[in-house]
Amino acid sequence: MRIMPFLFLGAAGLQGCTSPGLEQQLQEASAAYEQVSQDARVVHDAPKDVMRAGDSLERAKRFAGYLGNAEDAEHYAYLSRRYSEIARNHSVLQRNQMRATQLAMEQERLRQTLQEARVLDAHQQDRWLDEQMISMAAAESDRGLVMTLGDVLFKPASAELGNSANRTLLKLAHFLQLNPGRRIRIEGYTDNRGDAAENLQLSRARAQAVADFLIDLGIEASRMEVLGYGEQHRISENASARGRAQNRRVEILFSDDKGRLSPPR
Repeated sequence: MRIMPFLFLGAAGLQGCTSPGLEQQLQEASAAYEQVSQDARVVHDAPKDVMRAGDSLERAKRFAGYLGNAEDAEHYAYLSRRYSEIARNHSVLQRNQMRATQLAMEQERLRQTLQEARVLDAHQQDRWLDEQMISMAAAESDRGLVMTLGDVLFKPASAELGNSANRTLLKLAHFLQLNPGRRIRIEGYTDNRGDAAENLQLSRARAQAVADFLIDLGIEASRMEVLGYGEQHRISENASARGRAQNRRVEILFSDDKGRLSPPR
């Protein structure tokens, strides 16, 4: 019978200590911690910062509750938000550093490949270039030689290239470095889901992302045309998930050895 008044007084004390401003800070800190603690990559990259965010959040809640110290509660709520922010920034920085390291390694391999190719005689170079074209899975079409990049090379519904795109685009850069007379047209396509105008914009952005990657590898922008066609020119039905995935693509159209490209669609 004596427990009920005690609980009532405790609840009253918590309500009195937790002002609207402090309550909002606690909610923001909780939301930030929830976001980073549920992100497996952030937890892997910055485990100590995630732990500190959680510990600070628990302290903030204790001070806001039975310890009854609003000033300390606000302090630890702030620390928790900052640790969550630091954890996410640390994870992004580490991923960028890993990508930069991978890119540098691939560029060194490209340099070595180019150096080796220069010592080949003309016959060996022709055979080597044929093998390069085969390895890129380029196919002949009525518009010329076309290489297709699937939707899997991009992050979902985004123009950001995933790590899996590096190897494929480096092969393309190899070929262009060894064929300075050739040009390419980069064409982006989407399926028919969503807004047509947004799809058109996404297709153009994905094509541009490929061009920007090649520019970073030393390919001149003047050797590339970039176009986005959105939902147009599908190669499969949009009625199935597999068909839509085939329609979400970037096509690389190669010129002849004189730099002549077929007309745009």
